[in-house]
Amino acid sequence: MGDPRNVAHAKKVSQEKHHKDKHASKAGSVSSQRAKAVQTEKKAAPVAESTAAESAKPTQAVEPTQLEKSLVVLSKLKELEFHSRANIEKLAELSLTIEEELKQKPFAEAIGAVYAAQNAFQSKILKLIEDYEAECTRSSGSA
Repeated sequence: MGDPRNVAHAKKVSQEKHHKDKHASKAGSVSSQRAKAVQTEKKAAPVAESTAAESAKPTQAVEPTQLEKSLVVLSKLKELEFHSRANIEKLAELSLTIEEELKQKPFAEAIGAVYAAQNAFQSKILKLIEDYEAECTRSSGSA
């Protein structure tokens, strides 16, 4: 295994590249959507007989359905749960460090309280995800 500084640097560079790629793809999709809208307008302009109803159809198709919006919310809730789990793991590590290595009793109790609060949040978000997922499944079945 290489020098820990090199490994950390490589990880940081990789994360930055991934972050930039993510933002570039979002920006690219917005500009491509605008380009498509301009092309659509150019095509529609020569046709003088197009009705208002026909031009309203594309905007209705672009709007996401309630189920799609709910699935986006569910995805964000799952992301929160993921970060909550990571926070619990970090708090557990810190708690052990403070208690065992540093022997700082007052801070050990304080971090224990934070750990308990994070654990309560974790339990509640898991329950919310479970209920919301069931609702999304029910909605998709009735749609």
